[in-house]
Amino acid sequence: MATMRVGFCCVFLMLVAVRMPSATAGGWPPPNYADALTKCLLFYEGQRSGKLPPTQRLTWRKDSALTDGHEAGVDLVGGYYDAGDNVKFGLPMAFTGTMLAWSIIEFSAELGPELVHAHEALRWLTDYLLKATAQPNRIFVQVGDPDSDHNCWERPDDMDTPRPVYQVNQTHPGSEVAGETAAALAAASIVFRSSDPAYAATLLSRAQAVYDFGNTYQGSYNSLGNAVCPFYCDYNGYQDELVWGAAWLNRATISTLYQSHIIHGIKQMELEENVSDLEFGWDAKNAGNYLLLFLQHKYGRPVEEFACAMMPQSHSNYIKYTPGGLIYATPGCNMQDVTGFSFLLLLYARYLTNVSRTLTCGGSQYPPSALIDVARSQVNYLLGQNPFNMSYMVGYGTKFPQKIHHRGSTLPSMDQHPQHLLCGDGTPYFDSNESNPNLLIGAVVGGPNDGTDNFVDSRYWPNQTEPTTYVNAPLVGLLAYFSKN
Repeated sequence: MATMRVGFCCVFLMLVAVRMPSATAGGWPPPNYADALTKCLLFYEGQRSGKLPPTQRLTWRKDSALTDGHEAGVDLVGGYYDAGDNVKFGLPMAFTGTMLAWSIIEFSAELGPELVHAHEALRWLTDYLLKATAQPNRIFVQVGDPDSDHNCWERPDDMDTPRPVYQVNQTHPGSEVAGETAAALAAASIVFRSSDPAYAATLLSRAQAVYDFGNTYQGSYNSLGNAVCPFYCDYNGYQDELVWGAAWLNRATISTLYQSHIIHGIKQMELEENVSDLEFGWDAKNAGNYLLLFLQHKYGRPVEEFACAMMPQSHSNYIKYTPGGLIYATPGCNMQDVTGFSFLLLLYARYLTNVSRTLTCGGSQYPPSALIDVARSQVNYLLGQNPFNMSYMVGYGTKFPQKIHHRGSTLPSMDQHPQHLLCGDGTPYFDSNESNPNLLIGAVVGGPNDGTDNFVDSRYWPNQTEPTTYVNAPLVGLLAYFSKN
């Protein structure tokens, strides 16, 4: 995880128009945001775990992990595989749910006919979170042994690696995963409030119980050791997740019931010197926290600092861009920062528009349209307006990654190869130079991640070619907005 301390310094008082790549200047056709949105949501069907429904559209995927939770005497069938492996990691899954819900809350009107698929994607996840939190003061936070799983290149549909269950409880707390799970359930309760009020009430009640557990029994789920580390180890502490969960509960309950929790959490973050690390992703929620709280009329200054750091002409040293114009923030899965930061910037720009304000960065001022242009430029780069003329979304456009780091996509489907594939049977497919036989349509890969625009389409480069559920989640909102604006 990259640490980003934001600040800004501008010397001239002026209204700045940000220059970003345009379709005309680069010779690119205009993006088809609606098509990309459809595919962005379709991706989640390729990540499903459990018994697939009759409406499953990516038919090369089959049922998988139908006994998850059995060894612990619980039903943990369902949910999503986080990326190209077959483990169900609770922290990134919950963050995916929060961001899917936030995308729907803010852009339900723009989602149009894809709203039903967005609801389906979110409900597949929240149904699982309800199972994982069914016992008081306990959250089942992971299914699958990551070491054995990562040593096998095996289809989820016939995997035979161990499926141990990991939990946090009163004696082994996990406040970060509890806070994030509470946030996901609370945000989802807002989404389903009108279409299924009974389900929404269940989600909200569970969110409150989960948050109380995480706040009462504080501690990091890093105590689970190599089950979560180094895969989804919490590097940023858990106070940001407790603030995040409380902020979403305030929004879901339309109250300030959790305001004292937020104030305490912010103070703790300040003591830990994390308050200025305005990152945003499955691990660090700070930038998202401040925007969410700002929209609830709290903590405005850090949001301005974040937005200023995002502007290419703000002279900030904290957000960098590649020569081709892509945000560069981490050597890991860089597209997580691209979609997450752009989502926050778009929401802030909409707020500035609604109140007829501009963004002031030192001596420079930016109209809301400049912020929107930055967010649009990132989406356009992702969809093909880049030096490689390559879409980083599988199945979108005529040129996209063909050898993504993803087991189910790489191996022949059960329709083509019904015989069981053992752990070592997948290695020749991984080593092959052939394109993946199954298109994981809508999957957004990690993309360029070294400060340049270079990209290697190879399964050996997972930081560049592995898709994740939490990259697509904020992209849902971005694509919905740009498809209508």
